[in-house]
Amino acid sequence: MIRPFDDVVVPDGDDARQWAEQELSNPRYADAKPTWFDLMARDIGRFLADLFSSDNSNAVGPSALIVVSVVIFGALVAALIIWGRPQRPRAVRRALGGLLGADDDRTAAQLRADAERSARAGKWDDATVLRFRALARGLLERDLIDPAPGATAQSIAREVGTVFASESSAVRTAAGSFDDVRYLRHPATADSYAQLAAVDERLCALHPEAVTA
Repeated sequence: MIRPFDDVVVPDGDDARQWAEQELSNPRYADAKPTWFDLMARDIGRFLADLFSSDNSNAVGPSALIVVSVVIFGALVAALIIWGRPQRPRAVRRALGGLLGADDDRTAAQLRADAERSARAGKWDDATVLRFRALARGLLERDLIDPAPGATAQSIAREVGTVFASESSAVRTAAGSFDDVRYLRHPATADSYAQLAAVDERLCALHPEAVTA
């Protein structure tokens, strides 16, 4: 008679603790932790909520509440100017593992290197797909775009156009090259890849402040 639960491993206390420590040592848990600025902003929010609660607002005069609010607001503005806005956890900002239809965790630099390697071998289709993914990954790593999971090349191009208006048309053309190879099975060429690579290089050198100015 088959006993379906014979192979089930039930850890004892020491094994369970060791397994838990190994799992919690995974870097993704540390990456998802809130920053010190996030914690400070949360504590200030709680302090303000308590300060303006019905119990405390009766005990503290309105002038004192206004002064405290102005001081706290000024401190927050100064912190934002010095350190910038609170950053989203890396686990959220880098969550686009399924980038453009592929579960690919390579960095933008790695994707560019692989694209150039394919280009040198004359594999223009592979080079085109990898280079546009590098373009998107690079902008994602710089927090310049935040595409939704499953975003298409054209939707990414539209988002890039809102950041770099001068490159809007070129990025749409690059996205078209990606779609031609990836979905329409139209072969890429050395010229089409060169144009895509040039767009990627220009975007790497651009900054939103410079474009706005």
